[in-house]
Amino acid sequence: MKRTSLQDHPCSIARAVDAAGEWWSPLILRDVAYGVRRFRDLQDDLGVSANVLTDRLESLVSEGLLEPRLYQERPARHEYHLTEKGLDLVPALLALMRWGDRWCWPGASGPVRVLHDECGHDVSVQVRCDHCDSEVAAQDLRVTLASPDARLPRDGTPGHVTAGLLAAAPDGVTLNP
Repeated sequence: MKRTSLQDHPCSIARAVDAAGEWWSPLILRDVAYGVRRFRDLQDDLGVSANVLTDRLESLVSEGLLEPRLYQERPARHEYHLTEKGLDLVPALLALMRWGDRWCWPGASGPVRVLHDECGHDVSVQVRCDHCDSEVAAQDLRVTLASPDARLPRDGTPGHVTAGLLAAAPDGVTLNP
């Protein structure tokens, strides 16, 4: 079953989900980042059907997140490697993992630690202000249009409700729990 594409949606989150948010895609990216790079190994590790894995790999390659590299010519077989674009998703995957550690595991402790290779200590994903370098909590964030001249979606098209909220609040919308 084909899903509706979000590539033209007026939202960066929607477009990111379109590129990497399909059910198996984050798990494939995780495995490749861990060094599981061959089709059979990915299939065995994930327990995913061959046709679904083929579809996801093709999608991740076409999005430029993975790069296939030939390791055997007859028959042609490829390993998959993260591209620069794929590596840029690692912080998002870590943030998702940390959320899962906190909310999906007893004792708020998941099965994997991510360590800084140089010093051996745990890493964290934080939201920081570029100006004052302070860590910022979600409830202390404000969202505004990137430009007052931004072209807004027409009524009835995806994103028109949120765009209307942002356009009506010149100082932005504060995230609230």
